[in-house]
Amino acid sequence: MANSAQARKRARQSDTRRRHNASQRSAMRTSLKKTISAIASGDYEKSINTYEQAVPALDKAVKQGIIGKNKAARHKSRLNAQIKALKE
Repeated sequence: MANSAQARKRARQSDTRRRHNASQRSAMRTSLKKTISAIASGDYEKSINTYEQAVPALDKAVKQGIIGKNKAARHKSRLNAQIKALKE
């Protein structure tokens, strides 16, 4: 338990940041799941639309430090490859 005023404030800040990061992480994961389900359904147009919404969500997560840039690049690359395979 935080005893000093400084420690109490840091605990409050930490909790606020944790809740904000969890919200952003959840939004990113939701956009990824929507794209994956669109790909699984085989609908090319829907896959493209959801992918275009997922990319900014991934980039935003990288910018905010929630995930690393390589992880975002890996997700984008794999999703894009799966969508291209649908077109053929």
